[in-house]
Amino acid sequence: MATAGASLRIQLLGPVRAWRNGREAPLGPPKQRAVLALLASRPGDVVGINTIADAVWGSTVPQTAPNSVHTYVAGLRRALEPHRGRRAAGTVLTSQSGGYCLRLDPTDVDATLFTQHLGEARKTRAQAPADVTLRLYDNALSLWQGEALHCVPGPFAVRERDRLRDLRLTTVEEWATGMLTAGRHTELVTELTAAVTEEPLREKLRWLLIVALHRGGRQAHALQVYEDTRELLRRDLGIEPGADLRHLYQQILSGRPDPHPPGTDTGPLLLTSPRPMLQAAPTPAQLPPLARGFLGRTKELARLEDTITGESSSGATTPVAVVDGPAGAGKTAFVLRLAHRLANRYPDGQLYVDLRGTGPQGPTVSAADALEQLLGSLGVDDARLPPTLAARTTLYRSLLHSRKMLVVLDDATGPDQLRPLIPPGSSCVLATSRQRLSGLAARDGAHLLTIGPLHDEESAQLLTRLSGGRLHGQDPATARLVAQCGGLPLALRIVAEHLAANPGVPLNTLTEPYAAERGRLDRLTVKGDAAAGIRGAFDASYQALPPDAARMFRHLGLYSGTVTQEIAAALAGTDRATARRLLSVLAAHHLLQEGPDHRYRFPTLIGIYAAECAEHEPPARRLEALARLSRLPLDEPPPPAPAGTPATRTEPGTVTPGERRPEGPGTWSCRVPGQRRTLSGRPGR
Repeated sequence: MATAGASLRIQLLGPVRAWRNGREAPLGPPKQRAVLALLASRPGDVVGINTIADAVWGSTVPQTAPNSVHTYVAGLRRALEPHRGRRAAGTVLTSQSGGYCLRLDPTDVDATLFTQHLGEARKTRAQAPADVTLRLYDNALSLWQGEALHCVPGPFAVRERDRLRDLRLTTVEEWATGMLTAGRHTELVTELTAAVTEEPLREKLRWLLIVALHRGGRQAHALQVYEDTRELLRRDLGIEPGADLRHLYQQILSGRPDPHPPGTDTGPLLLTSPRPMLQAAPTPAQLPPLARGFLGRTKELARLEDTITGESSSGATTPVAVVDGPAGAGKTAFVLRLAHRLANRYPDGQLYVDLRGTGPQGPTVSAADALEQLLGSLGVDDARLPPTLAARTTLYRSLLHSRKMLVVLDDATGPDQLRPLIPPGSSCVLATSRQRLSGLAARDGAHLLTIGPLHDEESAQLLTRLSGGRLHGQDPATARLVAQCGGLPLALRIVAEHLAANPGVPLNTLTEPYAAERGRLDRLTVKGDAAAGIRGAFDASYQALPPDAARMFRHLGLYSGTVTQEIAAALAGTDRATARRLLSVLAAHHLLQEGPDHRYRFPTLIGIYAAECAEHEPPARRLEALARLSRLPLDEPPPPAPAGTPATRTEPGTVTPGERRPEGPGTWSCRVPGQRRTLSGRPGR
């Protein structure tokens, strides 16, 4: 409570102000008022210094924030307790347990008093006379002196301002309904006109205004408000007015009189409360279940979770994180693991859409179709669904405004597909993609994280855990399988399932077929499940390439070593600038690994797939590509492979397709894929 003998009153429903014994106290700069607003919204509670800093600065908390908080509290103490001694303890604004507490009666804060009056009004609607209920509503609304927390900075102020504004508009609607029931429609028009101006897309306010105008004999004005409403909804959202507004409009046009004269109980025609735009829909909880056996990525999960949590606490921007990587690397499993860890921070629900950017389950989901699914999950009736992408985007963002929703968008193709699906404010978006969406980071501030193959130790643990005990104590066999799967979780899971499903077959019999590169991709599949196969996953990534990049990919499949810009240009028959651009495209799609000095190498399984794709080139073109390659000088030994890159295994006495081997001073040989012949010669330009 405030100091005995001194009264304190605080205003939040307008500019933040305070009065002590009837005299206004000087509250100081905006951030100092932000601290008071937070403490006044929680009277009697101890608020930690870190909580205050997050509320005032959000994600950009400076290192000096604790000192600044102490300074602001000292300034507030001087304003609220001007006669307190310099060393005396505060009695209104006290220090306690690493935080501060504003000790006063909650009803001395106008926002708390407003909520109290509103609760009393709602309780009396079915019991007390109408004038008693309306007086309580009047008492509640009379406390407002403008926009709540006006000009107060910080994410807490933004959220609280939006919350109180919505609560006030709901109160206006309830009060106006009671006024119409009491036949006091003439007094309503001015208040409702102002409310509609403030919130033009709130259909219930417009419904009430049209009824008040009609009841007051202003039929032409009522019809004009409807026409204005229709034009606004068409222009901004691409939709027609709701069924209740249309029904009311037809009633006025038909000239049917209100069956209940002013002052009597309201009837169903003109005073039935409008049906809301949204159907009654449960809070969405659409996250798919977590996969068994998730391993690794501990640091990446923790880092991304901390980044999102810190940014979402500010409330100023929507955190957006996109996890990219090669097919089969476990991007979806990673994002779902993160989403389940974050779910409790987003109490308004979790939405999930599979955008099918590269999946085999069907055509890619467009942004417009994804919005149809999202809006349906939010309760929008099919009949109210806007027809255009722009209108659906506007409606989606309007519905999620001030809501804390977690949105997971799996397998995106590019930034343009994602941008309309990013809501404003307090929500969060997690997405996956097989390509790095640098434009979304540059323009929209998205956080990008690339995940690749698992480390050998993690791969071995995953194989051992999921194979039903077949690999316990079989370290050499496990190491071979890890190398043959290239550390890709999807491939490792397929192998583990194969081992677990055949407990009676000797281990060597099961693992030996994976040793040969030819046919390995055929074995890394699950019969009858198109989504569980390595070749199908690679096919989707390859088919998503631009034609010139796909052609470069096929030509690179002729060569097994480290690729330079010169080698790529020779194989594809193009200039170095074009080769450099196409190599960057392939790396962005995670079909090549870029190492130091712009040298590139295929990951293990993708290299096998690229060699298969190379065979789709006509034999004459393959010969031409290798002939161009032969004219490059062979002055230096090939550079060592980057650390952690599996070496290409070749049987003794054979030459890998596209691999040049020195046979003497300045000579080389290269086996032509698909043909039993060897090219040889001397290097030259």
